[in-house]
Amino acid sequence: MNSHNIAKVLLSISICALLTGCDNKVVPIQENDINTDIQQPAEDSEISDDLTKVTGAEDAVKENDEIKEEEQTEEDVSYESVSNEYMGHTFKDGIVLPDIDTKQYILPENEAISFINDLAVGINLGNTFDAYKDDGFSDEMKIEEYWQGVHTTPELIKYIHDLGFGTIRIPVSWHNHISDDVQISEQWLDRVEDVAHYALDEGMYVIIDIHHDNHLKDVGIYPDRAHLEQSKHYISRIWTQIGERFADEDEHLIFEGMNEPRLVGHENEWEFNNAKDDCVEAAECINELNQTFVDTVRSLGGNNASRYLMCPGYTASVGGAFNPWFKLPKDNGGYDNRIILSIHAYTPYNFALEYPGVKTFDYTDKSSTSDIDVFMSKLYTEYIYKGIPVIIGEFGARNKEGNLKDRVDYAAYFTATARSRGIPVIWWDNNEFNGSGENFGIVNRRDPDNSTFEIIAALMKYKDR
Repeated sequence: MNSHNIAKVLLSISICALLTGCDNKVVPIQENDINTDIQQPAEDSEISDDLTKVTGAEDAVKENDEIKEEEQTEEDVSYESVSNEYMGHTFKDGIVLPDIDTKQYILPENEAISFINDLAVGINLGNTFDAYKDDGFSDEMKIEEYWQGVHTTPELIKYIHDLGFGTIRIPVSWHNHISDDVQISEQWLDRVEDVAHYALDEGMYVIIDIHHDNHLKDVGIYPDRAHLEQSKHYISRIWTQIGERFADEDEHLIFEGMNEPRLVGHENEWEFNNAKDDCVEAAECINELNQTFVDTVRSLGGNNASRYLMCPGYTASVGGAFNPWFKLPKDNGGYDNRIILSIHAYTPYNFALEYPGVKTFDYTDKSSTSDIDVFMSKLYTEYIYKGIPVIIGEFGARNKEGNLKDRVDYAAYFTATARSRGIPVIWWDNNEFNGSGENFGIVNRRDPDNSTFEIIAALMKYKDR
């Protein structure tokens, strides 16, 4: 995602529209109706076709004395006592962080679910290494600053970590930095490695991907049969070089095979249609490309044999992960459950991404929250509860001028809802703050003291489940 591309008009449109048969009448679990006894979910959990209720795994919500005690830790109490400031910065407009009463869902006891839970809340280094300029650039190394104007330093990454972020996603576009046979420029790969190490040296988790390389060009990725072999070759070559370079890095480094794979320029670019052959073909090709990614990384040795790998469905959307043709790739690396479902969710679309859309978000009103409730429950029941890890690698709400309080409440509600289900979330930050563009910035890289501390604090309040 970037502020220079066509807006993702249908990427995060109402989740109910993406999920077949949803009538948008989901009644999320009511806080006052929960039996405080822990209920073990049925062995075969179900989701009704219309998603009006989730049975089985949804009954796994628990409220008990241990959780109540955890909510009274010293850190949590500090939020209650200074809920109008963060790290010495007083909130604007009298904003106070919302208190959202979330129930903790039972998580399977397996290594993968425990691993993703540690990622908690992260941030994207957006509009940086994912920037591109296809008509040429005199110095390829200037592309890092081309879209957002800031050179990344160790001090910046340390500042981001000090704010409370334990995970950083570094989107990277590679097609402006390759020569014959998809050979990556040495200086470009060196620079990506340097910035990754800024974060790794801080003890952060780092995600690297292939970002804006999905296009109808001679080199790159396009998920149809006509371009499948070219796409497999591109993925294999890029990930071979990245994997060899980072082979010795431990599990703090995660690879993400593709960013939002889709039929660019197609009428269904952002909206998967089960009834269209082109979409079905794309879903099947994405399965094959995910498998090529996994097989390539696993063949490279070192810690790549056990590295956690993220794989998306069509557009990385929730709908793309639940169409009938999507399947996660097989992992022959000898380690169980190291494949993570990659999800992007600018939900609800009319508030989070659409412009002008709507400016308001009321975390006490189901008309604002139901889309979030539905897809989070779906991810929990069909993936997390079954022991399959999920990371929401992009989410956020753009600045629509004068709606800071709504964005704060949204950040808090979205994070609390995900974290209660063991799902980590990573805010899309493109270092853009003003105007009518896609202004998702919260950490101001040009002027850190003018960061949006209100949203950062809302994310951190619900960071720990």
